[in-house]
Amino acid sequence: MNVLWVFAHPEPRSLSGALRDDGLRTLRELGHDVRESDLYAMKWNPVVDAADFGAEAGDERLVVGATSARAHARGELSPDIVAEQEKLTWADAVVVQFPLWWYGLPAILKGWFDRVFVKGFGYGIRAEDGRTLRYGEGPLAGKRAMVVLTAGAREPAMGPRGVNGALDEVLFPLHHGTLFYAGMSVLPPVAVYGADRLPDNEFAEARDRLRERLRAMETTDPIPFRPQNGGDYDEDLVLRPDRAPGITGLGAHLTWTR
Repeated sequence: MNVLWVFAHPEPRSLSGALRDDGLRTLRELGHDVRESDLYAMKWNPVVDAADFGAEAGDERLVVGATSARAHARGELSPDIVAEQEKLTWADAVVVQFPLWWYGLPAILKGWFDRVFVKGFGYGIRAEDGRTLRYGEGPLAGKRAMVVLTAGAREPAMGPRGVNGALDEVLFPLHHGTLFYAGMSVLPPVAVYGADRLPDNEFAEARDRLRERLRAMETTDPIPFRPQNGGDYDEDLVLRPDRAPGITGLGAHLTWTR
């Protein structure tokens, strides 16, 4: 299997860096081909601007979606974007690793998605019958994705009644709104809690847990999000009344809430 590891942490000697190094070594020992995007080491530019789109930008008002789609179709995206898209095209699975900062991604990683998942590559594809291919379908369908994250909070505080909110809900924008939106099958995340004060024995447990998840990456059942075009949603993309009746919120978009 071809695996792309996207890493977003500014310190390679951190706990996150140690997990990344062990994870890459584990994948290679398992016989997988691995490529890496170490965003801080690459000095990745996270800011979308007209320079991303080459000749397409010109002096006209920048409409990011339409302009990026034309630049992608004409091969005029900037070389750093093209290089990351080539890695994604090559990959069968993507590991996205980051520390959870302010309930979300580090800016450099958010900017990686903003610049790489342009219209025509990450979204904006239509089927022959006119359906928009997203939420379970689309250009990255068939690929697997798994988030590996560190959080300063202890695990109970990110549980169902924890003050920080349940982790699956905190990650919903990334899991459902980005990875699944682009068609990828999203595996349950690997989370390391209390990461800024983790004793050696708990680090060893986290390392072993990550190793086990990497060994099972090809067979682990993905999070059962409802596909947009599977019949669960009406023409306004609202759940039909007989799907998850009485349930609202993010959990309604999982197939086990029938």
